[in-house]
Amino acid sequence: MTTMYDVPADALIEALADDLSDRLEEPEWMIVTKTGNSKELPPEQDDFWATRGASLLRKVADNEPIGIERLSTMYGGSKAGTNRYGVSGTHREDGSKKVIRTLLQQLEDEDLIQTREGQGRAITPEGRSLLDDTAGEVMHDLDRPELEKYA
Repeated sequence: MTTMYDVPADALIEALADDLSDRLEEPEWMIVTKTGNSKELPPEQDDFWATRGASLLRKVADNEPIGIERLSTMYGGSKAGTNRYGVSGTHREDGSKKVIRTLLQQLEDEDLIQTREGQGRAITPEGRSLLDDTAGEVMHDLDRPELEKYA
């Protein structure tokens, strides 16, 4: 049986995003919202919401149980800092917790993840099954030479 660890993450996330695009609804406010303090503009991808949802589902499955704070750290970036003497280097910034929280709530409504009281979010058997089935489809679609570069 193929698991999410057997296929490249980018191929799995792309395939999951195709499946989740019908199930997740992008909120109206997302067209003007940045995904973190370190970003200057909102995301430009057409399917950003589904792609980020697929990525979150994979991260929850890989690091369960996990909370919004740790996920925000994973989706953060670096921001150039300045002081009155000039540039002071870069500083670590977290990703948007609102975007993560809203996506996690939508994934919970789809019964793909669940909340463990006092611990964070964890994947449900339905979510694990979706990941494994999608990984099997991705493995079948991958060419063998392409797969060897990830080995």
